[in-house]
Amino acid sequence: MSQFFDPLEHRSAIERDAWLAEALPKQLAYAKANTPWFAESLKDVDVHGITSREALASLPIIRKHDLMELQKVHRPFGGLAASGWGRLGRVFSSPGPIYEPEGRGTNYWRSARALYAAGFRAGELVHNSFSYHMTPGAWILEAGAAAIGCTVFPAGTGQTEQQVQAMEYLQPHGYVGTPSFLRILLEKADEMGVKLPNLTKALVSGEAFLPPVRDALLARGIAGYQAFATADLGVVAYETSAREGLVVDEGVVLEIVRPGTGDPVAEGEVGEIVVTTFNTDYPLVRFCTGDLTAVLPGISPCGRTNTRIKGWLGRADQTTKIKGMFVHPEQVAAVIKRHPEIVKARLVVTNPDSSDHMLLRCEVGSYGASGAMDTLAHAVLENMREVTKLRGEVEFVAAGSLPNDGKVIADERKYD
Repeated sequence: MSQFFDPLEHRSAIERDAWLAEALPKQLAYAKANTPWFAESLKDVDVHGITSREALASLPIIRKHDLMELQKVHRPFGGLAASGWGRLGRVFSSPGPIYEPEGRGTNYWRSARALYAAGFRAGELVHNSFSYHMTPGAWILEAGAAAIGCTVFPAGTGQTEQQVQAMEYLQPHGYVGTPSFLRILLEKADEMGVKLPNLTKALVSGEAFLPPVRDALLARGIAGYQAFATADLGVVAYETSAREGLVVDEGVVLEIVRPGTGDPVAEGEVGEIVVTTFNTDYPLVRFCTGDLTAVLPGISPCGRTNTRIKGWLGRADQTTKIKGMFVHPEQVAAVIKRHPEIVKARLVVTNPDSSDHMLLRCEVGSYGASGAMDTLAHAVLENMREVTKLRGEVEFVAAGSLPNDGKVIADERKYD
């Protein structure tokens, strides 16, 4: 039995780039022709020339928090969906609210590769404890399980005693859901004296999968793996037996950009996840999830050849209120773009003497004459005041001295 779900997982970089060069312009042309939002945002773009990741980076981005505003104006999906009622199989609602469509295609959310990498195989029973109520979590995993050939018990959330009773009777081979709820179910099973010898695998998502939790599951004979997924995109990346980061799914293009911009960062630098899908019902292009991660160098020892990421490293939305004014990462990026001498920057917010204070720490490639640096500092401060409507200070530091944690705004105020 193959260790891969399909041959795409181990194709060469040359093969993947060749596929991308053909598939990307087709998808962009489709989105432009079939959705109002992309018809407008790509109206001046020759999409047939977008044949690489580098070219893709020139296109505008759309952020998750934009969807709420777009959906208020263009119902039901903000002008981004290419399919309507009838062609869609389901519609979901996530907090916001944000509404997400589901098409009728097999393995619509691309979760089958993640499940297969976690050890799920045809003919097995999956206990699905993701929510079946309004949100798409449970359906994301159910679609992948069906594509593999598994049977699913739709447990949903809550009712732990009834779930354990069902698990005792049905003896599922694997679990999908959050890691914390799996722990609750196992503790309830212990309390009830229930044995679950067939439960040997789990694919978890929705929250951090910390090493102590993973090790506790292994001690019970359950190999747990994690997947990174969103309600808008489905599965983006998944863990494999190598346990070295998460492998990006073959059905998406993933970029890591500096928060507040659409500019890709260098390999290894922490930034915001941006995803382009090849979904024809909901063709999201350069969609910012708001999550932070970084690319790992090289390919996975498991043999899967796509890009690897470190996993979830926090949220990119670092918006904070300073002296009663909201300051966004996009504003910091706007200031920096006016000064090519600056390589990277971080706005540090403190409150000495109980008064908010802004310090923009800027990496510069090399220090020039003091007069030149004074001139640059003055220009940066003027632009910072113009963009944020607030006064602050600037400090120049050597390139590479700011932490690699994806933070554009560091709120270090103390309130005790």
